[in-house]
Amino acid sequence: MTILDKVKIGNTVKVNLELSKDRLTKETIEAITISPECIISDFKITDGMGIGVIVNLSNGKNEWFFENEILILDEKGNIIEKEVNRIKNEENNFILNVVNNINYEPKFKSSELLNPINFITWLIVSLKDVL
Repeated sequence: MTILDKVKIGNTVKVNLELSKDRLTKETIEAITISPECIISDFKITDGMGIGVIVNLSNGKNEWFFENEILILDEKGNIIEKEVNRIKNEENNFILNVVNNINYEPKFKSSELLNPINFITWLIVSLKDVL
């Protein structure tokens, strides 16, 4: 699920300043500090693999952010992105539980597999079908 499935132009998002502070100007940081909630004005392909958003800041300027640098808000201003992360965590925990509960017991002992007599027997039986 991409960000295009979650939000549209005109939706409100909240900028996570801690994730983007190192690349922003002082003016942009001040605008986000005053009001971290911004309106999406457009989308932008970021690096050929991801999609970012262009938002209108409180100072009237536009700035773009990576998908992971914003939090999606609902109509009431509550963060809705956390729900998606919760579902992903539940799926990952289920898979880990399944993998951790696999109980495999080998059919053969390693000494039987390394025994040269068993190998020669296997080789003769295999070659019999080919020849």
